[in-house]
This record gives sequence, C-alpha cells and structure tokens, in this order.
Amino acid sequence: MWRQITFSVDEAGADALSDLLAELGALSVSFEDDGDQPLFEPGPGETPLWQQTRVTGLFEPEIDPEAVRVAVTERYPRGIQACTITELADQVWERAWLEHFRPIRFGQRLWVCPTGFEPPEADAVHIVLDPGLAFGTGTHPTTALCLDWLEGQVLTGRTVVDYGCGSGILAVAALKLGAVQVQAVDIDPQALTASADNARKNGVGDHLSLFLPHQIPFAPVDVLVANILAGPLIDLASALAGRLIPGGSLALSGILASQADAVCAAYRPWIRFEPMLQREDWVLLSGIKVVD
Repeated sequence: MWRQITFSVDEAGADALSDLLAELGALSVSFEDDGDQPLFEPGPGETPLWQQTRVTGLFEPEIDPEAVRVAVTERYPRGIQACTITELADQVWERAWLEHFRPIRFGQRLWVCPTGFEPPEADAVHIVLDPGLAFGTGTHPTTALCLDWLEGQVLTGRTVVDYGCGSGILAVAALKLGAVQVQAVDIDPQALTASADNARKNGVGDHLSLFLPHQIPFAPVDVLVANILAGPLIDLASALAGRLIPGGSLALSGILASQADAVCAAYRPWIRFEPMLQREDWVLLSGIKVVD
C-alpha cells in the first residue's frame, strides 16, 4: 500500500511545490492537467506546465499524510487550492501502464509491439517498444504520421536521418524497413540513450549512429524525417534541407494544420512538396529535394 497526495496549484508555483514534496519524503512527483488545457510536445529547452496543475507525491505507506498536508499548507508560499489523499495497492506499475498499450499497425506491414506481446502478423515488420521517458511510442498523431510515411517509402539500402529522435522509434522503423544506416539526432542525451537501447532491443543497433545537433556529419543522406515542432522546423529549414542529396525524400511533422503554410514556405527554395497528410489537428509535410 502506498500513499498518494495530490495538490492543485497554479503553474507558477508547481516546481516549488514539487521540491517541497521531495523534501518531505516523496519517492516521486508527477504533474497533470487540472483543467482542460492542451499541452503540446515542448520545444528545445522548454518544460511547460498547465495553468492549473495537479502535483502528486507518492509516499511510503508509513508516512502520515495529514502531517504532509499540514506541512505543505504552512510552508508552501502560494496557497493550496485543493488536496486529495488516496491509498494505492501494490502492483507492477510498468505492466499496469502496458495494459493500455497494445500492438499498433502503421501502413500495411509495420507493427509496434510492447514486450510480451506476440506479433499479430508473423511476416510483417515488427518493432518491440515499451513506453519510457523519451517521447514517442507511436500513439501520438505526429509519430503515427511519420511511421505511416516511412512504411510507404522504399528504404532498402538507403541512408536516413531521424532528427528529434526521442525514443528512436522512427530510426528503428527505418532500419527494420531496410535502411542501411540511420543517424539519430536529438538535443537531449537521454533521448539518444533511449534510442540506442531500443535499437539494440530490435537487433539494429549496429546500424544506428547517435548525435547531438552540432555533431551531425556533413555528408548528405537519402531520407530525412524530423518530428519536432513548427518553430524549430522553420528555423532549421536551410540546415535540414542541406542534409539531403538532390532527389532525397523529406518528411516534417510536429506541425499543426494552421502552421503548414509557414513551414512549407520556409522549405520551398529546396523542396517540391506532395499533398500533406493529416491526423486530428496535426499534419505531415513530405517532398523531394530538387536543388542544392
């Protein structure tokens, strides 16, 4: 049995409350939306929270939850809007999470399966991937759009850049679909670690290279997929287009439909775009490099 204590606070004070709960003995602290505010994937260097945030501390069963509540009420500088105390039964949390994560198909032959699940189609392409700390399990529309796009490409023998690799799911998918070499790039070293682990788990680690953005090799590649956000994609237009050979294929995602025109305009000097793909409010822009 575990003690879970949840406080409702405003965004500006959530970090301070998190530090206070850790000081009071919390084993972990998590943040959740306490309203109905969408929060998209953060940009580089950003850690956004909701305007109204639930801050939850998980404590050992021996903790006195009322003492924690009183201590927070007395010491938290911004005031507590609500407090909830609950008891949680013991369970294997990773497997509980996986109860909500089932094999998913992308395109005609690509499946993402968590550990312990039998591949639904024996002759299809399978990626073994469990939920983790880095972004990207295939459930977000932007990741799903990229996986659908990759599955439709002829990747055999081609070189690929996965820019903003997160969990490495796109890099691993490209390798499983026949790419000869993939360069995975991310600003977060933890994402590079996750990508390396997932590549090894899927037997393609020898064909994956890992880079921070300033370390990327100069030699251009056949295919580049970037699933980040519209702002960084626009800022990086010249650099990303320059990583492709003439005739190379580009896919850009992490873009809201309302942002598509601005992103296309930034790449149009180099890229001939195809009709965009859309899932919910998100789009994928793909095209061919026509000039150096």
